[in-house]
Amino acid sequence: MGIKAILASATASFIGRSVARKRSNPILDQAQIFLKLIKKAADTRFGHDHDFASITKYSDFVERVPLREYEEFSTYIALIKQGESDILWPGKPKYLAKTSGTTSGIKYIPLTKESMPSHFNTARDAAFNYIYKTGNTAFFDGKLLYLSGSPELDNTGPIPTGRLSGISNHEVPAIFRRSQLPSYTVNCIEDWEEKVDAIISESLDEDIRMISGIPSWVKMYIERVLQKTGKQKLMEVYPNLSLYIYGGVNYEPYRSSIEKLIGKQIDTVELFPASEGFFAFQDEPTLSSMLLNTNSGMFFEFVSPEFIHLSTPPRLNINTIEKDKPYVLIVSSNAGLWAYNTGDIVTFTSLRPYRLVFSGRSSHFISAFGEHVIGKEVEDSMKQALQAFDAEISEFTVAPQVNPPEGGLPYHEWLIEFSKRPEDMKAFEEYLDNEMTAKNIYYKDLISGGILRKLIIKELLPNSFSQMMKQNGKLGGQNKVPRLTNDRNLADQLVNIKKENAQ
Repeated sequence: MGIKAILASATASFIGRSVARKRSNPILDQAQIFLKLIKKAADTRFGHDHDFASITKYSDFVERVPLREYEEFSTYIALIKQGESDILWPGKPKYLAKTSGTTSGIKYIPLTKESMPSHFNTARDAAFNYIYKTGNTAFFDGKLLYLSGSPELDNTGPIPTGRLSGISNHEVPAIFRRSQLPSYTVNCIEDWEEKVDAIISESLDEDIRMISGIPSWVKMYIERVLQKTGKQKLMEVYPNLSLYIYGGVNYEPYRSSIEKLIGKQIDTVELFPASEGFFAFQDEPTLSSMLLNTNSGMFFEFVSPEFIHLSTPPRLNINTIEKDKPYVLIVSSNAGLWAYNTGDIVTFTSLRPYRLVFSGRSSHFISAFGEHVIGKEVEDSMKQALQAFDAEISEFTVAPQVNPPEGGLPYHEWLIEFSKRPEDMKAFEEYLDNEMTAKNIYYKDLISGGILRKLIIKELLPNSFSQMMKQNGKLGGQNKVPRLTNDRNLADQLVNIKKENAQ
């Protein structure tokens, strides 16, 4: 065991116990955080506009502060971008995290000196808590590979601005930075394919022991490494690789193919980071759920997806939520977000402690006929079908086909890029549809009522999704393919790529 691993082991013991303490008082922690946030922001522009000075309890907050999406913060964000202070939070943000919005174009999410520690400390806690639970310190004696966005920052007015993954690079302590790959210079390369090649050249002779990144891009990276080296398995290149850390995307549809490329099962740790806050992390290696970050400067509320589009939907806090029900996650934080609709849907698997799974995006759904199919339903169905048929995928998305060009009833079209296709595609399609009807009663009723026909799979050629993402300027980094869309824009683009490849 090297000196880094020895130090990591001692630190892990301290942090592991700290995580356990934070698990034990979530309701009290949330109540205290709520009052601290209100008091701290009382003299801000937002605080004056919403009479924070008179808020003494949660019901006051619900009455004065309606749920907001990003667009409804635009007036306040515009003032921040002009350099004004004390708008959403005392002072000026330390950074603005730039991210893509569905209706507003680019979003600028404030990150303050109070909120930034939550982002780094939660990632740190997840890693050291993993060591505390497993005893695996060996990865600290090698290199840690992060597949992320560029760390280069621009300025929006006086405020440094960039993608969250890039901003995070500036907050990593020097002790970790010395073990981190890629180098700053390589990480600044904007073109994803050029960047992957540069990362491979820089890392091939290194002792990589941990990889972090979105599953689809990690899979692409591994495939390129194997192609360049002529090896069959990644373990032949990096024999000490023992840990994969991921977040923002369900890993299960990719697990089988990535493990096959690696050459063995390795440990994984799931994170739930976002520009708006680091919401949760996997605290138990044996559980496929994450611990809600209830003691980290964020106050959480929850709204049932069926009510989220109402002007005043019923709002719950952690005192009143129920297990196994989906909720849209609402956050107020020391970054200056107030009753902010994150658009993320979560489902709690446990209330003692508060553990959840990410179930999709409230904006990513199919309800062309009232079925309201969500991401978790399609991802769980895909996972089960892949296991049943020993198949593997590179990527997939689902869209409604309301007016089939071939005629007949409408259907849900599953556009899938297989890395290992099932031997019997029709049986796979039937199995997938049966899983969906079992998970969504509305979808089942539409099938049995003759409104929809059963789902149809459209096979895509290799690299179709990467070509589509490249065309849209979203290849690599932290960019993710929407699992579902309620229109045909993405699906038609993929179909056209298939046609172009066939010509």
